[in-house]
Amino acid sequence: MPEAKYLLVGSSHAALEALRSIRQFDPDGAMAMLTQDTHPPYSPTILPYVVSGRSRPEAVLLRDRTFFEANACAFVPNARAVGLDAKAKTVKLESGETWRYQTLLIATGAAPAIPPVKGLDGVKFHVLRSLDDAKGLRSAMGGARSAVVLGAGLVGLHAAENMAEAGLSVTVVEMQGHVLPGYFDAKASERIEAAFAGHGVKLLLGRKVVEAAALDGGHSCRVMLDDGKAVEADLLLVATGVRPAVDWLDGSGVAIDRGVLVDEAMRTSVAGVWAAGDVAQAMDFHTGKPALIGIIPTAVEQGRIAGAGMADDPYRKDYPGGLPVNTYRFFGRVALSIGQATATDGVEVSESDENGYRRIVLADNRLVGYASVDQPFDVGVMGELIRRRVDLSQCKDTFIARPADTGRRLMSEQWR
Repeated sequence: MPEAKYLLVGSSHAALEALRSIRQFDPDGAMAMLTQDTHPPYSPTILPYVVSGRSRPEAVLLRDRTFFEANACAFVPNARAVGLDAKAKTVKLESGETWRYQTLLIATGAAPAIPPVKGLDGVKFHVLRSLDDAKGLRSAMGGARSAVVLGAGLVGLHAAENMAEAGLSVTVVEMQGHVLPGYFDAKASERIEAAFAGHGVKLLLGRKVVEAAALDGGHSCRVMLDDGKAVEADLLLVATGVRPAVDWLDGSGVAIDRGVLVDEAMRTSVAGVWAAGDVAQAMDFHTGKPALIGIIPTAVEQGRIAGAGMADDPYRKDYPGGLPVNTYRFFGRVALSIGQATATDGVEVSESDENGYRRIVLADNRLVGYASVDQPFDVGVMGELIRRRVDLSQCKDTFIARPADTGRRLMSEQWR
């Protein structure tokens, strides 16, 4: 039975940062990284560029085998975890192989959430979560003239943009009233929606797919909406969100809510087991309650903390709480959001349409959220203002009028 002092299950940003953190304190402990993927590590954020053809699949890898050799870490692809026996400290793989560990990191990320649409299981559809998904979608686009995208989140809109630029007639169906509802308010979304409409993408907002059926021997499909209308297309992409990949932990004793529950050290409820990244449900900075925040900076920070804990690093720092940060580029433009950018209750909101759109959200004269479209801002500076809870009462009007300059000045004073 193979064994490792440090067993990392997953191979994206959280697992890679945990590896680096462990090796800073323990350069020699036996380590292995297991991944269900067939490829060396890559970032999910590059998948739209593979779909568009701007990036070659072989050119988007985060690490190669030389990296793992240099860090004395066994990299094991095609290794899907299907069970965890926390008492025996073993992880069982789909192949039947079992790995024993001393410390374990759960970094299995998230998987596409498929909606319970009648007939969908009989229709050929695509998702976009892995490198193979991206390659498959790009190949399918070559033989399609039209596409339907279910979901107007980041994945759905990135794919819709790529397909529209490839010449396909694209329809996006979103059950919420505006696009990117988790990141931007309706006014910000209006600008993004106008850009898509201007590029020929049809947006059906506030609509829900209730049924799907295959046409032409499975080469095309029809989706029925809740208003009785039907949309036919050659290609169907389901991009209705993701859910943490926790099914393999059933019966393990690891506490799970929506994701794996962890404390400030990224420890799970089971001794010797940590979790980080999209699979982990850690403390939210604003509410202090467990939350899922599936972004790369969060995964990196959580992986670093988990790795330090696994290696008994005495200088490990506690997790300060997740802060949502999103950068969305579309048709050569950019939209940004950080913190509670869509909050409405118990906050003071300032909006501006001059030279783009921006929304500043304050609570008790402190910045808690910021969003913009076509008006970039320094996410790092605004993030520090939020995390440090800087009192803006003496310069609130100036900050609202000139947030970038005022924010930089405030932070230079803080760092002095």
